[in-house]
Amino acid sequence: MQQIKPGIYVEDSYLGVTLGAIVYSHGIVMIDSPLRPEDARAWRSALLNQRGGTSRLLVSLDAHLDRTLGARALECTIVAHQKTALVFRNRPTIFKGQSTESGAEWETYDDAIGTRWAVPDITFSDHMILHWGGPDIILEHHPTSTPGSIWVISEAEKVVFVGDAITPNQPPFLANAELPEWIEETKLLLTKYRNYLVISGRGGQVTQEDIREQQRYLKTILRGMERLAERNASPESTENLIPKLLASIDVSPDQDELFNQRLRAGLYQYFIRHYRPTNSYSMQSGDQGDEKD
Repeated sequence: MQQIKPGIYVEDSYLGVTLGAIVYSHGIVMIDSPLRPEDARAWRSALLNQRGGTSRLLVSLDAHLDRTLGARALECTIVAHQKTALVFRNRPTIFKGQSTESGAEWETYDDAIGTRWAVPDITFSDHMILHWGGPDIILEHHPTSTPGSIWVISEAEKVVFVGDAITPNQPPFLANAELPEWIEETKLLLTKYRNYLVISGRGGQVTQEDIREQQRYLKTILRGMERLAERNASPESTENLIPKLLASIDVSPDQDELFNQRLRAGLYQYFIRHYRPTNSYSMQSGDQGDEKD
């Protein structure tokens, strides 16, 4: 666990996503959950040792399985965007794992199936401010990888947690994305938040160059999709975009198949949603593992 500003911590040692925490006199605001319940319990214990107040609150930056499967083990109130809460309404009470391979971390966790969800207790639409015994903690809606993605912002300490909006040196999750909106959000990070510490949900602190690279990457994906659509190509043709998209990433041998699958699933589902919508298509999030009852 690394303290990046007074009372603000980042943890990247657990399976799943990079975690955040804000520890003030009123208590602890946790940002995302470890994937495995045993890690969630260890994370909770580690934060209690920081001697903040007794109250605990979990903020889920979106509905992705990597950051929500272990939430129940944190045993606290959960806050999320209202569109994230809607995703949970379309999930069974217990996770059955019946989704396409998506290149997510949860797919490497054998005990994920059978996990019981923790549904958000509090939701909001645009923004929410937490008064937690220190500088205000702002929760803001910023649709990027999902319609319900949010950021956690400390204006006083100039820190912003952005979840999967920035995924340095790895492919983004695309199945539920709106690329034009996502690109606009990266512009915001390069302007309004240019003097902030920007914390990615998959890699920790990122630089302005990382953000510019993400913006270029998203634009490349969008142009590739539009060219395929103009040629009336099939959704399967999106696989032709993968070699170029992986060539710009320093992929280790053990990540190659994971990232290939992430792009394969994400590109296919994005293309169908935006360029080949049909009444028979049931939007199941390959990168989030969402299911219909």
